[in-house]
Amino acid sequence: MEKSQLIEELRLILGAEKVLTDEEAVLEAGKDYIGFRIYERTDGKNFAPRAACVVKPANTEEVSKVMKFLNENKIDAVPRTGGSSVTQSIEPVPGGVIIDGSAMNEILKIDEINMTVTVRCGTPLEYLENVLNEKGYSAGHFPQSLPMAHIGGLVATRSIGQFSTLYGGIEDLVVGLEAVLADGEIIRVKNVPRRSCGPDLRHLFIGSEGMLGFITEVTVKIFKYRPEERWLQAYAVKDMQTGLDMIRAIMSDGYKPAVVRLHDTAEVQLLLKLEDAVPPEHALLMFIADGPASVAKATGAAIEEYAAQFGVTGLGEKPVLSWLKTRNDECYHMERRGYHAMGLVVDTCEISAEWSEIGGVYSAVIKRLSEEIEYLAYAGGHASHSYMQGTNIYFTFAFLARNVELVKDDYMRVVGVILEETLKRGGSIAHHHGSGKYRTSWMPREHGTSYPLLYKLKDALDPNHILNKGVLLSEVSLRETSAETCPKAGRFQNAPPDFFRVQVDKE
Repeated sequence: MEKSQLIEELRLILGAEKVLTDEEAVLEAGKDYIGFRIYERTDGKNFAPRAACVVKPANTEEVSKVMKFLNENKIDAVPRTGGSSVTQSIEPVPGGVIIDGSAMNEILKIDEINMTVTVRCGTPLEYLENVLNEKGYSAGHFPQSLPMAHIGGLVATRSIGQFSTLYGGIEDLVVGLEAVLADGEIIRVKNVPRRSCGPDLRHLFIGSEGMLGFITEVTVKIFKYRPEERWLQAYAVKDMQTGLDMIRAIMSDGYKPAVVRLHDTAEVQLLLKLEDAVPPEHALLMFIADGPASVAKATGAAIEEYAAQFGVTGLGEKPVLSWLKTRNDECYHMERRGYHAMGLVVDTCEISAEWSEIGGVYSAVIKRLSEEIEYLAYAGGHASHSYMQGTNIYFTFAFLARNVELVKDDYMRVVGVILEETLKRGGSIAHHHGSGKYRTSWMPREHGTSYPLLYKLKDALDPNHILNKGVLLSEVSLRETSAETCPKAGRFQNAPPDFFRVQVDKE
């Protein structure tokens, strides 16, 4: 369909005011904050793809009409809400349509009996949290993107918050949801505390990154808000492995502090800027215990016992209070112009692994980056989301840009080291930002023999493959090489054991 006809048809469906075509609006809606795109934009050479237009439906019915039209005409679509992606997940297919749900901004119901809140997909998390706080509640979800993020995107990317060790990730908080499929069908998964009636259909959409449907409404848990009853404490740890061992002991014994953060020496000095508060060459371990005062106090007392057992040095509350004050500042400096002025590309990459492997992942990555990336300026990391079975490492890095044309390749070389070392040890290459498009070629190795199920789901729910092409499924990148190598579900039947590794090597 010609662009002019596409725009005219969408205006007939939604009204002209809900169809944006000017270049500034189109570029803004497709803007992603992955490190190499930020550098390209700041350098004045934005290589990101452009959509034909942006549509801003006001309700579920309008989303349904748009999706039905796009599906019938096999036009690519990318769902978005808050636009805080750092993984290329909302970059459009050239000439496609961005469906922006940010106008669907409404708190529908705060249910104090059942401890839930129901919101539309474009509801900003920060606004929701503020409203809940005024009523004595909290959503318990505090991602670093809090000032930018909207609920729909948080669910679609399988987000996690800084207090996750107690409250869980978004998958633990979603009670029910509403979504629109590619053909316009509206489906609802009802609100119940639990049920045993087949697979949990919420999880078709939680973490699907918009490739199976458009999430329009979500019901999440709420909790009593008691910040004045929190217990806070920081410790200096001689090395990362000691800190990881202490966290494992706390978690495996069944304690659940709300915040558990272990920052290496590099991050203490260069990111947190707490070198004056932490002894030289030490890592920083921070805890917050949340909930009723009796629970917070008991959890804090137990942590103090572990601190004595592991011989770590208490630093008081100040480092934790400093982190609480500055933890979301990155959202106000997403374009990182100061780093660009120094010729630096700066970003993060978060992975997870079991306790037996996570220390090895961290050590191997830092060693390889230091030895192999000749243009590396800095590499560090922290653990910030822990479980009884393991934890994450949120790697942070910076490298010197040689020139704008090489930035993406240099970026992927750095990230490739992190993903390779993680996969070697059985970890996951994306802990909470979602896969986006830059990790797609690694998905066969991430999922192994379960990867074909994603294609089967895609074929069932989006047979024309119009939704967020390029995330999770390697179809687009392979199709660019050869149409014959495009993997469909049937291709994986009776595949040899090394099939998935070979596919990645080919890419």
